[in-house]
Amino acid sequence: MKYEEAVDVLETMEELFEGKFTITKRKLTVFVPELEKMEYSPVMDKLYHYASQYPYPPTLADIAVYPPKENDYLEKMRRWDEEAAKVPEETKQRFLEKFEELIRSKGE
Repeated sequence: MKYEEAVDVLETMEELFEGKFTITKRKLTVFVPELEKMEYSPVMDKLYHYASQYPYPPTLADIAVYPPKENDYLEKMRRWDEEAAKVPEETKQRFLEKFEELIRSKGE
């Protein structure tokens, strides 16, 4: 989220929890950088939901919604499959024979 949106989250908290949450410079310094890593709309949704259930202000963890981390595992698997397809069948067969030989020798 943008800086202005992070400030809006804090202002909303101040309004929803009047007298129990006040924006200070220190809170801005702590909350804003962390809020900027999150997504605005889902954070606001969690804040509204939280406010409907509890009379005290939430912690940052109570309203945190981080974007999903990119999972590059499938892309890595695709690249490995492409690389494996380039290996000659003869090389794969020799590797398999050596591997089986190693397994047999370790079993003795």
